[in-house]
Amino acid sequence: MDPDTCSAKGCTAPAAWQLQWNNPKLHTPDRRKVWLACGDHRSSLSDFLTARGFLKDVVPHEAGASQGRE
Repeated sequence: MDPDTCSAKGCTAPAAWQLQWNNPKLHTPDRRKVWLACGDHRSSLSDFLTARGFLKDVVPHEAGASQGRE
């Protein structure tokens, strides 16, 4: 089985982090979407979501635990 990979465009590195977010204009407050990030892209993906007010939490990623990844 392939490891879960980083959500950054073109990146094929294994995911180490889950960036949990939502768009308050579209989603209920308890809804969480998940982007996966490798160590190299954690900051840039977090910054992108934070700039839009979407980032809710960053937690370590466990392989195979990407339910809700969108």
